[in-house]
Amino acid sequence: MANPDSRPILITGGCGFIGCNLADRLAARGDRIIVLDNLARAGIRDNAQWLKSRHRDRVDIMVGDVRDPITVIDSVRDVRAVLHLAGQVAVTDSLEDPLGDFEINARGTVNVLEAVRLHNRTAPVLFASTNKVYGRLLENSSIERVGCRYAPRSPALANGVSEATPLDFYSPYGCSKGAADQYVRDYARVFGLRTAVLRMSCIYGPRQFGTEDQGWIAHFLLSALRGEPLTIFGDGCQVRDALHVSDAAEAWITVLDNIERAAGCVFNLGGGPSNAVSLLELIDHISELCGIHVRHSFADWRPGDQPWYVSDTSALSAAFGWKPRTVLRDGLGSLHQWLESRFGLSLGKREALA
Repeated sequence: MANPDSRPILITGGCGFIGCNLADRLAARGDRIIVLDNLARAGIRDNAQWLKSRHRDRVDIMVGDVRDPITVIDSVRDVRAVLHLAGQVAVTDSLEDPLGDFEINARGTVNVLEAVRLHNRTAPVLFASTNKVYGRLLENSSIERVGCRYAPRSPALANGVSEATPLDFYSPYGCSKGAADQYVRDYARVFGLRTAVLRMSCIYGPRQFGTEDQGWIAHFLLSALRGEPLTIFGDGCQVRDALHVSDAAEAWITVLDNIERAAGCVFNLGGGPSNAVSLLELIDHISELCGIHVRHSFADWRPGDQPWYVSDTSALSAAFGWKPRTVLRDGLGSLHQWLESRFGLSLGKREALA
């Protein structure tokens, strides 16, 4: 049910993968949405058109950049909440342009916080952080190989990584997102803003235009459908917990609707141990799903790559009763269907062109 406050919700980066799914869910329940997006990334304009076709005047799209403080001020003045998802999202891009990465992720976030502090103090701010704030997390001596996946040796990590884990930024991307993460948290403590941080793991699902640098599940599946070989950086035994975007959107909305209790808090958001998968295991899942052999090769590990990361989401579950509902197999099926329909790909068509 939409909030009786009729003012719109601002979503920065709202034409991105997670942002557009979140905007869609909120608009569908009756909320008015303002999207602020620079429309720079591949697939973003497609997502913008999709939102407008589904929700018409309920979704307004502003073309702008969070690096411009005047644009940010204009966008936050009259909204009832800010969901801040705009950002530079790839570790590889941060290595190529650390300054640009900083300006978007760190400076852009401070622009949002300052705009709210000075011009709309009652608006909650929810921030899209990342598991990369925990750094590499485990050294080689702290993990063991079990079949075709890594596992931590410590029983303390059986339920995943909790929010109490010390931060250890690794890579320019980890530094910029980590700095933003801490700014958002601190603006609640020091200035009394109602902010919350969601440290997200591997989110996947429809409307994700995956690439080698970001959105790896969609990239793996799309490459398989196209018959293109994959490059795995590392040995493929590295593990991530995967969360379907429908469950991620539900978590964001739950935190927003309970902001009085969530203010000042940090929550991990991922699929947890039950949805953990290694890269090699995902390839097997895709092979079974599509009925094809997925060609792949190996390359060196990249800076900041985590051999194992699984979110402990018990804090979010305890606070609000949220839990992932979509199992990996079903989530892959929904992504598979969307990729086939969006790109006009199917196994039969690919074989006919071979």
